Amino acid sequence: MKPLKKMNKALLNEKWRKFLKYRRIFSFVPFLDFTIVSGSLALGNVHENSDFDVIVGARAGRIFTVRAFCLLIFGTLGLRRRGMDGKAASSDKICFNHFVTPTAYRLSPPHNDYWKKLYENLVPVYGREKSVENFFKANNWVSRGKIFDEKYWQPQGGILKYTTQIIERFLAGVFGNAFEKFAKRVQVKRIKISLKRDTDFKPRIRYDDEELEFHPDTRRIEEMLGGTKPLPPS
Repeated sequence: MKPLKKMNKALLNEKWRKFLKYRRIFSFVPFLDFTIVSGSLALGNVHENSDFDVIVGARAGRIFTVRAFCLLIFGTLGLRRRGMDGKAASSDKICFNHFVTPTAYRLSPPHNDYWKKLYENLVPVYGREKSVENFFKANNWVSRGKIFDEKYWQPQGGILKYTTQIIERFLAGVFGNAFEKFAKRVQVKRIKISLKRDTDFKPRIRYDDEELEFHPDTRRIEEMLGGTKPLPPS
C-alpha cells in the first residue's frame, strides 16, 4: 500500500476502527466461510463517504441463504448499503457486492490491471483460515505474500460459533434446501429489477448457485485505481 498523507491515514484508521466493530456480526450468518475486505478500505484510498466493500465466502448450496442473512441482519442494524443510497447515505455501510462458493473462488476474466491491484490488496477479516487460503490459492494470477494480518484477522470460534452451528443444523437437509430455493427465487426477481435500472459502465454481473457478483458500474473501481477520469458532477 502506498504511503498516505497524515490526514488520509487518520481517516483510514478511523474507517478501519468502525468496520472492525461490525466484524463479529458476521458470526451470526450461517454457512458463511469468510469475509474479505476489498475496495477503497483495502486499498487505503478512502474518503469521508466511503462504504465498506466485502467479498463473502459461502458454503456450497447455500449462497442465497448466506446473502439473505447478511441482508437481513445488517439491514436491520442499518449497516447495509442499499442500491438507492447516495454517497452520504452509504458512508460506513457494508456493500455486499460479491459472494462466492468454493468452485467460484477464482475471479473470472478479464484479469486486467485494475482487478489485479484490487486482489493484491484484499484483507481477510473473519472466517475459516483454510477457506481463505483456498481462496487466494485459486487466485494465483495475483502475487501475494502474507495472507493474514493479526491487526485485522479474526478466525471463527467462541460461543457465537456454536450459536451459528445450531442455525446451520436447523437449515440443513430438506428444510434448508427449500429455504435456499425460496431465497433464490425472491432474490433473483429483485436482482433482475435492479439491474434494469443500475447497469452502466463495464458491468460485471453474475447471479447463480456458485457466485453472486454485483458490479453493475465498474467506473468507480477504475477511478479508484487511476484508470479513468472521474465523471463530472451531475
